[in-house]
Amino acid sequence: MTGEPNDVGELGYLSFVDYAIKKTTAELPAVDPVAMRLGLTLHRLTSALIYDWESTVHRPRGWSWSGFRVLFVLWLAGPGEAKRIAELSGMSRAAVSALVNTLERDGLATRRQADHDRRAVTVELTEAGHDAITSAYEAHNLREQAWMSGLSDAERATLLTLLDKLMTGPVAADAKRRF
Repeated sequence: MTGEPNDVGELGYLSFVDYAIKKTTAELPAVDPVAMRLGLTLHRLTSALIYDWESTVHRPRGWSWSGFRVLFVLWLAGPGEAKRIAELSGMSRAAVSALVNTLERDGLATRRQADHDRRAVTVELTEAGHDAITSAYEAHNLREQAWMSGLSDAERATLLTLLDKLMTGPVAADAKRRF
């Protein structure tokens, strides 16, 4: 827990979690403060990670976080239809389609008619796209390493086990997906 500020004007990004829990549980006593803290902390950590990666690695290359995600999927999963790229990147087909327009304009990806269906389009990386995503991912991974450097190997393993457990639990399986 962080130190509690004296008034709302002194709240910071992290101290807001403590404040929010205190205020929420005072008004709604049935709220589970531990679940709330975990949810808020995971959300805030994820937001901070994405902001850091986007601002230090991807935006300097002219990409958004979403653009990186599409390139990353194309790099690792190979050519695919927008529906599959959307599924693997956790985005909508419409968002993927709009991003592919930009990636194609920038010479990083191409579209071609799918072999199995004349109406479907397959998206794939160009050679320039491959070079760009591999270079970007090396820089991205350096930031990942920096963020995780505060944890021991055992702590990293424990955290991964716990996050995997949340991601494969019954609520996660039933959660509505974006695609």
